Amino acid sequence: MSFELPEVAVLLAAYNGMPWIEEQLASILAQTNVHVSIYISVDPSTDGTESWCAKYALSHPNVTLLPPVGPFKGAARNFFRLIRDVDFSAYHFVSFSDQDDIWYPDKLERAIATLRSDHIDGYSSNVVAFWPNGRRMLVDKAQPQVQWDYLFEAAGPGCTYVLKPALASGFKQLIVDKWERVQEIALHDWFCYAYARSHGFKWFIDPVPGMDYRQHADNHIGVNSGISSGISRLHRIVDGWWYQQIELTRSLVLKDVKGFLDNSSFIRLRCGQIFQMSRDCRRKRRDQLIFPALYLMAKLFGSSLKKHAV
Repeated sequence: MSFELPEVAVLLAAYNGMPWIEEQLASILAQTNVHVSIYISVDPSTDGTESWCAKYALSHPNVTLLPPVGPFKGAARNFFRLIRDVDFSAYHFVSFSDQDDIWYPDKLERAIATLRSDHIDGYSSNVVAFWPNGRRMLVDKAQPQVQWDYLFEAAGPGCTYVLKPALASGFKQLIVDKWERVQEIALHDWFCYAYARSHGFKWFIDPVPGMDYRQHADNHIGVNSGISSGISRLHRIVDGWWYQQIELTRSLVLKDVKGFLDNSSFIRLRCGQIFQMSRDCRRKRRDQLIFPALYLMAKLFGSSLKKHAV
């Protein structure tokens, strides 16, 4: 009896990735009990990433470098290009990849086993963040999902995402249909999770880490750890970016929503409503406790937030 390995399309977005991309590609090609086809899209780089990837693809038949169409000026737009332009209709699963991580050999195998056995449509997992100085830290995103968490956070790093065909195809169609507006989305992984949950797809967040998540100075979005990371995220909240992304995501994935997000009532909540809402909007208990303070700070100091409340 023949055994057919599951076919996985891996979408990899790259930009100035020469210090890490070869190790990342090696870890993807070393995945067990799957057959991978890697599609690379390179944002115009200054370190030779494009030419290196072109040579690599010539010597690896299951690696394809997409023609240059950038600049994208951000990882999200690069991933949206990959999702739009790669024909993954013949694949059993679609996976996202960054350029600088190290996948464990059974990362995809474990994801696929979960997707098949539990009737799951979308999969993500915890990761182990690591730094050049040797520091390592588990990044735990596997708290129970709540009613509205998908409008406020991702299901973990997008480089852990694995999607079934129906979910991947539906997400592609949304991106194609709303291409211009989608370019305003800053975080593709948050947006993908929001689409999945809002359209009735079942998502699983695996507490078992599937990869080493590299941290360095050039990370587009890294681990929320340390004072500088906290300050950066706080700035995005008080200057209105946070609300703008929530509202844009809501408008793209939900045709109708009642309650605190309807008609910009999100910024007019009373204190009691804020505390009640926090339990429905974030998965982690710490974030639920912090949520009211961040909301009030955005409301008091975020002039841009008021601008978006129309």
